[in-house]
Amino acid sequence: MMAGRKPGLIALFDVDGTLTAPRKVATPNILDFMRKLRKVVTVGVVGGSDLVKISEQLGKTVIDDYDYAFSENGLVAHKDGKLIGIQVLLTELEVISWRRKTQVLENGTVRKNGVVIQEFINFALHYIADLDIPIKRGTFIEFRSGMLNVSPIGRNCSQEERDEFEKYDKVHNIRAKMVSVLREKFGHLNLTFSIGGQISFDVFPQGWDKTYCLRYLDDFHEIHFFGDKTYKGGNDYEIYESERTVGHTVTSPEDTIEQCTALFLA
Repeated sequence: MMAGRKPGLIALFDVDGTLTAPRKVATPNILDFMRKLRKVVTVGVVGGSDLVKISEQLGKTVIDDYDYAFSENGLVAHKDGKLIGIQVLLTELEVISWRRKTQVLENGTVRKNGVVIQEFINFALHYIADLDIPIKRGTFIEFRSGMLNVSPIGRNCSQEERDEFEKYDKVHNIRAKMVSVLREKFGHLNLTFSIGGQISFDVFPQGWDKTYCLRYLDDFHEIHFFGDKTYKGGNDYEIYESERTVGHTVTSPEDTIEQCTALFLA
């Protein structure tokens, strides 16, 4: 522990909308502030994106620049620059029947019931194909270590197209409507659907939201979490509402600096 730090306290930060503008690189101002903050309290980041994307935003040395770096909601966890935990979606989904099933009929015929995860992907892609939206690009479903990321417009869109879709989605609720359909269709799988960023939403087993990272923080009795999507359905909601955290809603990186200054540096 660094000298001068308050023991037993950690400040956790979402990435998009909290430390950076959505999918953009952190400014020198916020990076400098986080270095100053780390001298006073233990600091961690917890993002829904994979480590590659978080590194693009916060720097290639992100796992060394923060005491804890949790990517994919903490399903991939680093502490002091070292990997301390990883959870793989397919391994877990086998437990909740996303594996290939077979059924032996009375006449001895073996029938394949299919792969449930493939059924989900096929349904989602058909839904997106039928969507009447201004632009579609590519990579509509991204398979990450611990979750599926679904994007109606496609992750290959430009930043300008991202910004335009975000405005369009706020009016037409494209993502929210799709989540509602998927939740009804696949409700028996006990999945969580979490809307985050500008263009997509994450899909993962219940309990694999950002509260997953808290299992690595038993040494802390005071956990402050800062995020922008703390409303129900947002990808910061569960950890913001957790009994283990003190939740703070922020509106921008500048607001994050202002709130943290008042809390920890005043």
